[in-house]
Amino acid sequence: MSNSDSLGNGIDSALVTALFLGIGFLLDRWLGTTPWCMIGLFLLGAVGTFAKFWYQYDARMNEHEAQRQERLAAARQDR
Repeated sequence: MSNSDSLGNGIDSALVTALFLGIGFLLDRWLGTTPWCMIGLFLLGAVGTFAKFWYQYDARMNEHEAQRQERLAAARQDR
């Protein structure tokens, strides 16, 4: 992962969290349920962002593992 990926992930996380928090704030003002929608949508956004990062990480690790297995298989054939 390069620094640009990390910066992009950080900005993505902050924007999604702020967006969901803002939508929750507007819903709470409209429905008069402060702070329940804010809390619920904040948690939904945070969990969703975490899940996205987890699946991206898992896919990257599976790709690295497949490359490692290919290198090991090639090394065994060269013997």
